[in-house]
Formats: sequence, C-alpha cells, structure tokens
Amino acid sequence: MYDVIVIGAGAAGLMAAGTAAMSGRQVLLIEKMEKAGRKIRITGKGRCNLTNARPAEEFIEKVRTNQEFFSVAFAEFNNRATIRFFERIGVKLDIERGERVFPHSGKAWDIANALVDFCEDKGVKIVYKTCVTAIETMNGKVTGVRYRNARGFERREEASHVIVATGGVSYPSTGSTGDGYDFAASVGHNIEPVRPSLTPLVTSHPQKEYLNGLLLKNVGAKLYIDNELRQEEFGELGFSERGIEGAVALRLSRDVVDAIIDERKVKIVVDLKPALDEETLLARIEREIAEMSPSEFFAELLRKLVPKQLVVPLAKEVDFHSKTYVSKLTEAEKLRLVKILKGMVFPIVDYAPFQYAIVTAGGVDCSEVNRYTMQSERVEGLYFAGEVLDIDANTGGYNMQIAFSTGRLAGQLKK
Repeated sequence: MYDVIVIGAGAAGLMAAGTAAMSGRQVLLIEKMEKAGRKIRITGKGRCNLTNARPAEEFIEKVRTNQEFFSVAFAEFNNRATIRFFERIGVKLDIERGERVFPHSGKAWDIANALVDFCEDKGVKIVYKTCVTAIETMNGKVTGVRYRNARGFERREEASHVIVATGGVSYPSTGSTGDGYDFAASVGHNIEPVRPSLTPLVTSHPQKEYLNGLLLKNVGAKLYIDNELRQEEFGELGFSERGIEGAVALRLSRDVVDAIIDERKVKIVVDLKPALDEETLLARIEREIAEMSPSEFFAELLRKLVPKQLVVPLAKEVDFHSKTYVSKLTEAEKLRLVKILKGMVFPIVDYAPFQYAIVTAGGVDCSEVNRYTMQSERVEGLYFAGEVLDIDANTGGYNMQIAFSTGRLAGQLKK
C-alpha cells in the first residue's frame, strides 16, 4: 500500500515524509506520540531557532561531528534553502543576533504546524500513538515494519523504503527514547556511544548555592581540561538547579562531557570583566573606593562591580567579609579581587542527564551510511535522518538544520 514508511514525526521525519510525497510516492509517517513535532514545539525556549543564516563555510565549522559527511546534505539543502522553504509554506521569519533564525511570531508551534501541513498537503498519511517495534528485511533489503497501534494491537506494514528519523535520547519526554539505535543495531549497524550534548554542567564550587537564578551577560569563559586550555567562549552564562547553563556553557559542554567520561580534570574560568585588563580594573576599583565613605562595607564596593548574587560568593573567594569596612581592604586583597573578577574558577564534576540535554552526541555510525543518499550501506531501502545519526553541532540553529538537510536528502530516496 505504501512506497515509503517514515518512523518519527520530528523535524527530520516531517521533512523526509513531505519530500518523498512530493515525487508522487505513497508515504506513511508513524509517530508514537499524540502529536507531531513535540521536540520542535519546545526548542529555542518555545521560539524554535530553526537554522542559522551564517555563510556556508562558517556554518559547517559549527558542526562538531562528521562535518564532511554532513556537508553533502547541507549542499543539497542548506540554510538559505531552509529559509526559502518555510517562507514558501507561509511562515514569516526573522534573523536575530548571531544570525539565528526564528519564526516572526516567536512561536515554535508555527514551525511544527507548518511542517505537518506541508506533509498533509502532499498526501502523507500520519498515524499517531503508534509505536514501531521492528524493521523487517529480507535478503539485505527492507520489506516493511512491525508496529503496535493505538489500541495495542501488533500489526505489520510493507514498504520498499523505510526512513528512520526517531531522534536521539535528549528530552525523552518528547518521544526521543533511542528506538532508532535499536532498529539500526538490529540490522547490523554500529552505534557510536551516545551521551548528552549541549547540556548544563555541574560544578563543585563551594558557593554554588548562592548562584541559582543568576544570569551573567557578556562574560568570557575558558575551558581547561587537565589544566590545558581547550576552548574560549564569550556571551551569556546562567546558573540553575540543573547546573551552569546559557549559550557559553552549552557550547563548552560538548568537550566537557567527553572529558568527564574519560575521568579527566575539568574547570571553567570565567572572566567577569572581559572588557578591562587587570591594570584598568584595579584602577577602577581604587577609584570606586576613593569615592566611597570609609564606613561603607565591602559589599557596597562589590555591588558596584557585579550583580547582587555574586557579592557573597566573591567576598568569600577574596576571604574578606562582606560587612567589613571597605577602608580596611589591603593592596593584596584588591589584587586578589582583580584576579578573581578576571578568572573565577568553577570546577566541573558532572553534567546534566539526557532529560536536560538539547541534543544527543553519538548515534548511527556515519561510515555505514551513504552520505550522498542517507541510505544504509548494509540494508537496501533503509535510510537515516536527523539526530539518530552521529552528527551534532553547537547551539544556534545548527542542529535543526542538520535535521532538515538530512531529512530532505533521505526523502529523495536516491539509490
């Protein structure tokens, strides 16, 4: 009855299904959740950063794993093509700071709904609350899938093409629970070890309890692994009960996770005053002190330099009580304050689990997938798209583009 079965109605699956149907094929899209695009609807804090408008060469540099593999799908359907696609199907877009692209409405639902409409307009049949349990093959070729429907009955559906777009294991509440890895492994594919990426980082800093809810803007951060500088970032850094968050921490997390898995020593050194060198910062501190009353407390000086939530942690780091008179601050303590403002150290001891990770690192080994078609090298008629593949990128719209590009290429069903 169907030419193509697509498993998973996320960004990659919706794009793949609609693309396959454009060529006149009969397409069945199977989704185990009650609606399509569950993860799309929450991405970008509910706004959906669907791609990034950077030039192609800059875009590819933001892909952390298997750049060369992904570059083919990106060349076929790049960020500019994605922008045109959504505008053609009625979604007005805005390009914001950092070349990040969002729907003009600010609503991620508009992206998800537009993709569903695209599929339905092309004739795709979408079934919900239906869980694929196995991919069926014969003599090295796909023959269909077995599934359990919404009423709990086991069924099978034949098709000569199956596209696996089940996502990874990040945000499992949206339906991404690693099913695709089991499907791929069951037909002989190797799965690169999966771990969280773009995830909050857990620190052992002794004053971390004071920092919950703090958001730092325009700070610098350096990642050290075994005391070796590995990465530098600039931007926002936030703190929550989950750990250290914000764009800076998420971009650093990819290397942090691997380092912690390997039991290496990790720390992030935060520059709270990146626009000032140490000499200029010391002069500012001395100027602030000169303008203060001798009876004012050290905390008042810190309030002139940092957000309120950092006052107590900084006072403890300098080892100078926040309610001690500022006039008693010694030259050595001033210098120590400068050093801490320019390099507050946060030891990293763990990372947040998959339920808080934006994407999954690891997945189906790309060396076993044809990068020009997204077809399995092991099973004819089996294709992969999106996060199920071992491809991940920085935050900023890049991972959504990976889903769209690989989904588009898979949906073309090239041999």
